Amino acid sequence: MRTQNSSSPVLAQAPIVLLGLAILLLAPQAYSADLASKDAALKFIPKAVAASLEKNQIPKDAISISVMEIDQDRPGKVTAKTEVDWRSQQAMNPASTMKLITTLAGLDVLGPQYRWRTNIYTDGLIRQGTLKGNLYLQGTGDPKLIPEEFAKMMNAIQNLGIQKIDGNLFFDRSAYTPSVMEHNTIDGESLRAYNVPPDPLLYAFRTLSFQLGKSRTADFIDISYTPPLSKLKVINQMQLVNRSCDDWKSNLRFNLDPEGDGSATNQLLTAQFSGSFPNACKGVNYNVVALDANTFLTQGFAAAWELAGGTWAQAPTGKSSTVPLAARLLLQFEGIPLADDVQDINKFSNNVMARQLMLTLALEKMGKPATTENGELVIQSWLKGLDLQFPELVIENGSGLSRNEAVSAEHLTQLLVAARNLSVADTFYNSLPIAGKDGTMKNRLMAHLRKFLHLKKKPEARIKTGALVDVRAISGYVMSKSGRMYAVTSFINHPNALKGLDAHDQLLAWLLNDGPDPKQAR
Repeated sequence: MRTQNSSSPVLAQAPIVLLGLAILLLAPQAYSADLASKDAALKFIPKAVAASLEKNQIPKDAISISVMEIDQDRPGKVTAKTEVDWRSQQAMNPASTMKLITTLAGLDVLGPQYRWRTNIYTDGLIRQGTLKGNLYLQGTGDPKLIPEEFAKMMNAIQNLGIQKIDGNLFFDRSAYTPSVMEHNTIDGESLRAYNVPPDPLLYAFRTLSFQLGKSRTADFIDISYTPPLSKLKVINQMQLVNRSCDDWKSNLRFNLDPEGDGSATNQLLTAQFSGSFPNACKGVNYNVVALDANTFLTQGFAAAWELAGGTWAQAPTGKSSTVPLAARLLLQFEGIPLADDVQDINKFSNNVMARQLMLTLALEKMGKPATTENGELVIQSWLKGLDLQFPELVIENGSGLSRNEAVSAEHLTQLLVAARNLSVADTFYNSLPIAGKDGTMKNRLMAHLRKFLHLKKKPEARIKTGALVDVRAISGYVMSKSGRMYAVTSFINHPNALKGLDAHDQLLAWLLNDGPDPKQAR
């Protein structure tokens, strides 16, 4: 199952109304003094970047750029020299490039092979294939507890000799403090997948993903969905129309309701689609966060159990509860390795996975209940251990989906350089989106990269992207056509930031082409 992406439900889109104030408050006076002492030759904007900014009406004081060339000749003791320093010490909103700090800290502190555990307890006994008693699921924040993992969990339960469950489901979320699970958003879009809040028992990102497309065999619309839920019925009242697929959502109407009165947890749910759908669409995804956490988890668990061939004495209703002291551990289920989770977080900019990783740092190092404040303390302590001092750094949730998070371009680039000295350097590097190939960079720099097709060893850019309504950000590594490696970070904080994507592409193209040369700048 593909994970959500903060750029499409993925890359967050939110107004940055407090940004100017945040920059003024967060930038220490010492930074202004340092700016004057820097080599003036480094303070330039490449010509193509400056031209793009001017064309798109983005002032030069709305962008920060930090480029450092990494010396690769001394493995294990990597150093770097600054090549470009344009307002690099200003505290800026980094959007999703903040995930680089969270994921690198997670990999280095927890280790790439770290696995989250979901513990299953019971207060009953197994008799003749039937568990007579309740199941208690106690989560630790596995961010990728998806249908494929649930299928493995069901098989593990059946391997204990259980084919039928005569009891209810209870969910223990005591690993997190309640405040971090509140569904607060910065843009009011509570049904969008990128806004899903953390949950120690997060299942399938709590997101229903409907696949819509014209049937291959007839003139009607096929609708399927994932993850499977035990009591969901789709009602398709949509009409095909002769129209392009560009704006396919404009005439779609969706409603999700329980049938009858009472809780949706143990009732039939109807997902009703009406309106029109363009016949030019070959297949699209409609993602929605429409169910409360207990309902989604109960029906997801029940469906997975039934798909595995298991049965119930009575359909579960699913309730919140801590594990009773008298309950015994039935199963400790381990999720996928952290290294694989980090791939999803960085390549597809998954917000809730990043937030849960930060909370996991708090949980593992400072105990439960995990808080974002403790997660920040762990990250700050880790940075200090690397001899990195980031006084302007503000971490609100670790994902970049925030109006308040801040860091300077220089410091994020310094972190990229420091990463090359860590044992997790390659794991971190390989988690970043590759320009023209995958993740949020899949469709970026295509025209620029075609210029290097004749080269035997082709240059590449591995770049984490970030976007809010008033923010565009890039941070990562560029391997130039001559084999030089650069660490680069650039932030644009401005109402026209959306148009700044081209300026960032011009910066990366310049580096791919061995750009750092003040003669090419203005």
